[in-house]
Amino acid sequence: MSAALARPVTRSLDEILPNLTEAFAASAEGHDRDSSFPFENFVRLRHEGLLALTAPKALGGGGADLATTLKVVEAVARGEPATALVLTMQYLFHASLDGRAGWTDDLKARVVRDAIETGALINALRVEPELGTPARGGLPATIARRTADGWSLSGRKIYSTGSPALTWMIVWARTDEPEPRVGGFLVHRDSPGRRIEETWDHTGLRASGSHDVIFEDTPVPAEHALSPKPPGAPQPPDPAMAVWSPVLTSAIYNAVAVSARDWFVRWLTERVPANLGAPLSTLPRFQELVGTIDGLLLQNRVLLDSAAEGRLGPAHGGLVKHLVTENAIAAVEKAIAAAGNPGLSRHNPLQRHYRDVLCGRIHTPQADVVLTAAGRAAFAKLAH
Repeated sequence: MSAALARPVTRSLDEILPNLTEAFAASAEGHDRDSSFPFENFVRLRHEGLLALTAPKALGGGGADLATTLKVVEAVARGEPATALVLTMQYLFHASLDGRAGWTDDLKARVVRDAIETGALINALRVEPELGTPARGGLPATIARRTADGWSLSGRKIYSTGSPALTWMIVWARTDEPEPRVGGFLVHRDSPGRRIEETWDHTGLRASGSHDVIFEDTPVPAEHALSPKPPGAPQPPDPAMAVWSPVLTSAIYNAVAVSARDWFVRWLTERVPANLGAPLSTLPRFQELVGTIDGLLLQNRVLLDSAAEGRLGPAHGGLVKHLVTENAIAAVEKAIAAAGNPGLSRHNPLQRHYRDVLCGRIHTPQADVVLTAAGRAAFAKLAH
């Protein structure tokens, strides 16, 4: 990415976002086909001053609230959802920066400054081949060993979203101490011993660059060890992130469903079978189907906006993510079932939207965890 300074934002989001959606949609098919990373999208986002949108204002960021951030993420996802996923990881980190343990003021300022001045992206690398997602428990195999200058990091991370473009990586690892501690270690992309294996060949979100990242004796300065703690040590809750993360993550897939719905409606108005002599949109069964899809998307709109505006709290975050994701998947499934072969044709975007929307189920918190927690909370409330 260019090292030139980003230009100041002089236009409103209502002016900027439709153009971003259109531009990102124009190249989405090519990135999906080639499983190539959309570097140019992040150049554009930086050019519009959006890469530090949620960073604290005191550090030069935009300090945006959740409702504003939701608007941006959905507009980006309407165009290219893998771009929106990488951007969401950036936004979640920046929005929670003030409360992050182990971060010095200088380190916080540097990460935000890098985002503004050079377009630097950041994400946490946590998933491993043997462990899977750390949300399910267990110790990472990635090891941080003490050195005279700090730490030396060795291990492999999989599903490292945005890896081709990340400047900063928060690598989840355990120390080699007799009683190991677990935590994040901040690594710069230029650190020696770090390399990418291009393993990402997924059905959906093919442009996310979620490759394996390997660390082989990668040096980490002492101040980049972000307060590792004993396994199982309680983590202070962050009520804001308990809402931000599920809202923004599920919003990506809601936006995919909206794009699928729009394609389907246009197709119904343009498709004129010879035996009908009129567009498919004139048939009551298709009108009813579109009404059903719009009902699912209306539910999502109400859920997302209610959470973003504070009418739903942290206790509802998991259910919002689950319901929005499942509604989005159901909406696209209905469209693709009704479209038949045209919907599954590679030259139509509906099949891409379907592959992309299915990825929504993968993100933490997953359905079984959300629903079990909701059930336990219901029984616990009754017991009191």
